[in-house]
Amino acid sequence: MKKIYYLGTCDTCRKIMQEAGISSTAGFEMQDIKTQPVTSAQLEAMKKLAGSYEALFSRRALLYKELGLKDQQLKEADYKKYILKEYTFLKRPVVIINDKIFIGSEKKTIAALKEITDASK
Repeated sequence: MKKIYYLGTCDTCRKIMQEAGISSTAGFEMQDIKTQPVTSAQLEAMKKLAGSYEALFSRRALLYKELGLKDQQLKEADYKKYILKEYTFLKRPVVIINDKIFIGSEKKTIAALKEITDASK
């Protein structure tokens, strides 16, 4: 399985997709999380690969500060609830290739993703 959860309006997501050769023509299932929200089952599958909901949670979301979440002790159930409630709380992009998951836009994550996508070409 090759799938990406991304935000179509996010320049960073588009740049990463271009650099890593991620597209529907490359065999990826594409899901824009703004127009096609993540389901509970999809989030469960991501959590299984990532190890926790916290690993999938974006602290860069504007609502994180607006809702005062930075001053709270969030639990796994809270991370899950917020990600399902508001798409901006999902760290982006999330790329799944078989049993590997790549979360976010850190340089080391993108380098590992490019290594896998380049090897499969």
